[in-house]
Amino acid sequence: MTTSRTARRILAATSLAALAAGALSLPPALAAEGGVTQERLLNADNEEGNWIQHHKNFAGHRFSTLTQINKDNVKGLKVAWTMALGGIESGGIWSHGGLEGTPIVENGMMFVTDGWGSVYKIDTRGGEGKLLWKMDPKTDREWAGAVACCGVNNRGVALWGDLVVSHTLDGRLIATNKETGQVAWQRQVADPDKGETITGAPLIVKGMAISGVGGAEYGIRGWIAATDLKTEKEVWRTHTIPGKGEPGYETWKGNNNAAVSGGGSTWVTGTYDPDTDTIVWGTGNPGPDWDNAYRPGDNLYTDSTLALDATTGKIKWHFQHTPNDPYDYDSVSENLLVDAGGRKLAIEADRNGHAYAVDRTNGQFVWATPFVKKVTWTKGINPDTGKPFEYDPNKDVQRYNPAATPSAENKTADFCPGNMGGKNWPPTAYNPNLQYWYIPVIESCNRVTHEAMTQANLKPREFFTGGGPTNPFRITGSVTAIDVKTGKVAGKHETQFPLLGGMLATPDLVFTGEPGGGVMALDAKSLEKLWEFRTGSGVNAPPMTFTVDGKQYVAILVGLGGAWDKWFIDSTPELKNIQTGSMLYVFAL
Repeated sequence: MTTSRTARRILAATSLAALAAGALSLPPALAAEGGVTQERLLNADNEEGNWIQHHKNFAGHRFSTLTQINKDNVKGLKVAWTMALGGIESGGIWSHGGLEGTPIVENGMMFVTDGWGSVYKIDTRGGEGKLLWKMDPKTDREWAGAVACCGVNNRGVALWGDLVVSHTLDGRLIATNKETGQVAWQRQVADPDKGETITGAPLIVKGMAISGVGGAEYGIRGWIAATDLKTEKEVWRTHTIPGKGEPGYETWKGNNNAAVSGGGSTWVTGTYDPDTDTIVWGTGNPGPDWDNAYRPGDNLYTDSTLALDATTGKIKWHFQHTPNDPYDYDSVSENLLVDAGGRKLAIEADRNGHAYAVDRTNGQFVWATPFVKKVTWTKGINPDTGKPFEYDPNKDVQRYNPAATPSAENKTADFCPGNMGGKNWPPTAYNPNLQYWYIPVIESCNRVTHEAMTQANLKPREFFTGGGPTNPFRITGSVTAIDVKTGKVAGKHETQFPLLGGMLATPDLVFTGEPGGGVMALDAKSLEKLWEFRTGSGVNAPPMTFTVDGKQYVAILVGLGGAWDKWFIDSTPELKNIQTGSMLYVFAL
């Protein structure tokens, strides 16, 4: 990105926020006194009525102990108030933006984002919503939208001190004054010139904003980066694709220098284990997606769970799910940190259709189980190694089930789950009382046509995928519960459409939304549907809950975006009639 382009964006965003605040300047923040501190983030669950972290707590549980709304009275849940937001404007290859964010609430003040990364502060007190300010980062929509593989999306903000911290699709980290809505400072973290974008919410650890990156479909080299929120400078950046001389580089073989375009993007917000000062983060697919012969070897650290030293960014351990992946099976999903069976676990619902548990102290495999109804790419996961039964460490190019693997010998392949995965980015939730883990499932198969790649195909800001999908098969969904004590499926609630928005757990309920427009509550144990509200637009975001003035509310952003209505709509034709929108719904008894 050119310096002049960046400067114009910074000036535009700063000027607009200053206008909204009625001020022209604000000294660079930051003192954490009186605001959100590391101590508060460590003890976020103790603030029962607040939701001050993206995943509710560092462990990623998305579990609230609030019980005013429960299975005995949830049928009485009604709309308390709504608010129309922006962010549905078109840009690049996308006809509109969508809503995928998790609202953050601190003492009645809510902070949400729209698809283009504008931040809204809403006063929820008094049983209604009042917009206090909006910070529009003035993202260059054509420039950024042209390299967003999978929609115009932003998944929310983080809080630190007196700042609201957020990302933009064009790769900036922005710190906004929480009271005034004025931009305090911003820095460029990702480079859209290379095809890099940012859609995830930041994770705040010890005064650092941890950022991931999207763009594996454009031949980028993935990374995770930490920015000091006091000095505004980068502390560390760890690439998920090793460089020459680094451990794992030997897993990129052949004559294509494939590691330089290896993918491994990190576009979902990770978790943090304070006991060991470890950040746990998932990584995405290798590139090109469907031509694994271009990149012989296991292709570390793609499709992996990574554990990083939070202070230095150094990789402590890794666990790879699908070596030499030919299916686009990201392992980018959040890793929930749970204690079960006498072990400290990191659990992840992988796009390859299997739920995994590893020991979070060392990455040792513990168990895996399929959470989708149909898996055809492998006959299963070896309980001794955690690798697919067909995996051969002596082969540089894996074929797994050859009939279901796109390749030069098998130009068109059908496989299940499809390349959207058995679960995509939408977050899971965990009930620590029941020790049930709730997964928003895409019950799917799809067809991929293989295209052999060469180095000549690798061009900045252009797709580098090795083929592409079509969708001749019906796709549905489910809420699947895993008992983490046993690693087995405990229940499944079938849905007409794939679940594209994520989960919220409370002591006896599970909330979710679906792209047909329904928001629903299920019994946490039986998964029986107890309540549903039809919003009139597709749900692509996870619900959350909070209290204000002593009353519990459930909030969710509604407005279908993401990749579904562009790449996968033929598998759910009824969704072609779902209208776009951008609305915040808040429910109460």
